[in-house]
Amino acid sequence: MQIYKLSECAEFVAGDETLLRELLHPDKQPIELRYSLAHAVVLSGKVSKPHSLSTSEVYYVLSGIGEMHIGSEMQLIEAGDAVYIPPNVRQFVRNVGTEPLVFLCIVDPAWQPENESVER
Repeated sequence: MQIYKLSECAEFVAGDETLLRELLHPDKQPIELRYSLAHAVVLSGKVSKPHSLSTSEVYYVLSGIGEMHIGSEMQLIEAGDAVYIPPNVRQFVRNVGTEPLVFLCIVDPAWQPENESVER
């Protein structure tokens, strides 16, 4: 049995400027998995940099409230929401609440740096 604890995953600032901890990634752990799973945080008043992935992505919101921008669309997201982000579409999320916006990111196939384009 393999259990990975969030508290034991190193936190880093991702290319889109979210605070990220990779929980599961087939390139970093001895697991057979197509996708990667990360824990992300956008602090109050902050926004992730616009970016796109050549793969599909899902955000599952654990806490907080934000504005999710995908292409030309924007909707509010909150705890319990699952957001599908299609491949090759510009996306970013803005925390519009007073608490951190916390969500899980599932990328399929697993996230790779060459599959992401971040606007500077």
